[in-house]
Amino acid sequence: MNFYKYHGTGNDFILLNNRDKSITLSTFDVRQLCDRKYGIGADGLILLNPSEQTDFEMVFYNNDGSTDTFCGNGGRCIAAFAHRLGIMDEKGCFLASDGVHQAEIISKHNHNEIVVRIGMKDCAMPQQFHDDIFFINTGSPHLVIFNDDIEALDVSLLGEQRSYDPRITGRANVNFVEKQPDHLAVRTFERGVEDETQSCGTGIVASALTYAAHFLKDTTQNVITVESRGGTLKVYYAKTDNTFHDVYLEGKATFVFEGKF
Repeated sequence: MNFYKYHGTGNDFILLNNRDKSITLSTFDVRQLCDRKYGIGADGLILLNPSEQTDFEMVFYNNDGSTDTFCGNGGRCIAAFAHRLGIMDEKGCFLASDGVHQAEIISKHNHNEIVVRIGMKDCAMPQQFHDDIFFINTGSPHLVIFNDDIEALDVSLLGEQRSYDPRITGRANVNFVEKQPDHLAVRTFERGVEDETQSCGTGIVASALTYAAHFLKDTTQNVITVESRGGTLKVYYAKTDNTFHDVYLEGKATFVFEGKF
């Protein structure tokens, strides 16, 4: 099986061209391929499937084989991959588990490193719990916790504990956010990976929108720069009443290598 390895600001994925629908994967297969000791190694795996209504379909698997959410960084990587294969032009769209997403190639630093902007789904304002923890769904469920020194935190341990918050249904990803003068710094624990990742696209969006809702208030600012451990991303948004719309996630999607498994 031929595969391609990409990362979006350190959030890495195995990408498989499945336009002929020849690849069928079990949960065990996904776990084996994503295993960093016994497989290729990745935070997740994505199939590029054919689609009648869009340029392609994105089928995303978490590291543990689960498939219940959208992945923002994975969406940017699969768009870059589709562009590399000639499936998508500078602008296009793809189908994912939560509907259709727009994609645009913003710039190319070289053949292997592309800045990609993708559209995210509209979402409601974050819910605030009494202990200043926020909940928002940006394609995946996220808890957002503001902290003055996120570098001092054991994100893997605290994130796993917080992900079982009894005030939400199921589990959530957990983002620890530190406010800086001109950007946000974010570290994320991802369920499905069960560890901190270098970057989480839907978590970056969740952190930025929560910050916009509760700290920026009525400002006209509509773009927030976010620093993850793997690099810089930008979140664009518009806000009307109790809804965020025209939300976009922008950052680098990098081709690492291709191989055969």
